[in-house]
Amino acid sequence: MKVMKEYIEEAEKALLHTYNRYQVVLDKGDGVYLYDIEGKKYLDFCAGIAVFALGYNNKKYNDALKDQIDKLIHTSNYYYNVPAIEAAKKLKKASGMDRVFFTNSGAEAIEGAIKAARKYAYLKDGRTDHEIIAMEHSFHGRTMGALSVTGNPKYREAFEPMIGNIRFARLNDFDSVLANVTDKTCAVILETVQGEGGIFPAEESFLKQLKALCEEKDILLILDEIQCGMGRTGAMYAWQRYGIKPDIMTTAKALGCGVPVGAFLMTEKTAANSLTSGDHGTTYGGNPLAAAAINIVLDLFEENHIIDNVKETGAYLEEKLEGFVSRFDFIEERRGLGLMQGLVFDRPVNDIITKALDKGLILINAGTNIIRFVPPLIITKEHVDEMTAILEDCLENI
Repeated sequence: MKVMKEYIEEAEKALLHTYNRYQVVLDKGDGVYLYDIEGKKYLDFCAGIAVFALGYNNKKYNDALKDQIDKLIHTSNYYYNVPAIEAAKKLKKASGMDRVFFTNSGAEAIEGAIKAARKYAYLKDGRTDHEIIAMEHSFHGRTMGALSVTGNPKYREAFEPMIGNIRFARLNDFDSVLANVTDKTCAVILETVQGEGGIFPAEESFLKQLKALCEEKDILLILDEIQCGMGRTGAMYAWQRYGIKPDIMTTAKALGCGVPVGAFLMTEKTAANSLTSGDHGTTYGGNPLAAAAINIVLDLFEENHIIDNVKETGAYLEEKLEGFVSRFDFIEERRGLGLMQGLVFDRPVNDIITKALDKGLILINAGTNIIRFVPPLIITKEHVDEMTAILEDCLENI
């Protein structure tokens, strides 16, 4: 049997080098633990970047996908399929939105949301010079449209020109949004909780001001819930905590719990006045296998009271992380909601993450100086204690 080093050497010869991967080859998972090909066990506080909400090797999830594979995997969107119809109904109920378009990824969901917003504005006045306001430090994806509304120049500059007519405001600074509004503004897009940009939640007052502005000027409010949605903050979608509703929202990651799937959803008004037949499409989006994943995920969220667990365990995680802030002077603050948390350091954190990995704990960063905690949503207080002990050991050696 090949050793880990051999596999890594083969990967570096065959794969395009766009990731600086950790030197581990993962093999299998069970519950909230992952195992590498040499049998070493890791407590996972990354969940595939907020994807594997239900943990690994969930029998009901696995069986549902196996059953669907034996029936039908793909047909294209020229035809209806029952799993997609059921998934759309369940997702409408969970989100409170009215219309669903299934995609293959979060980035594709953002692309569809941008197109919908521009079509909505085009149908009003026939112009094609409409503008979108996005947020600084945001991250919406790597495709050209999603990259265009990503508020970090380092991701964009090598790929200019972007799609154009994008203005950037500051999260939780309503005046900066107002300063960017023109008669061409067709949409405002933001993550309800910024993930890659540093675990910054949007404030309730800011969201309510944005919603009022958008209603007044018939501007579409687009909320990106790709990472912070699906129960991670203690609500199925983070915006539901604040008593507002977007015109368009995007979702992905934990929506399929590992099967590549995303969606953008709209209110009935937005849907009736934007994309129509021929405006948008996807070969794989919403195929029977992907839809089967959505169906079982939403069923298990309800059956296992996932959101209740996020509220309880998330509060405990916050308490433990605040303890680190109090104890170590090189940790500046804790930020986040539920099981989407960040510890802000006064220095780069990659060495700490690498040390934790050596000790059997998987963590990831959000920017150079923030450790991000996005574990499976099934973790318990005991898992938080296990994580805390390993991380504390790493921090004491700094």
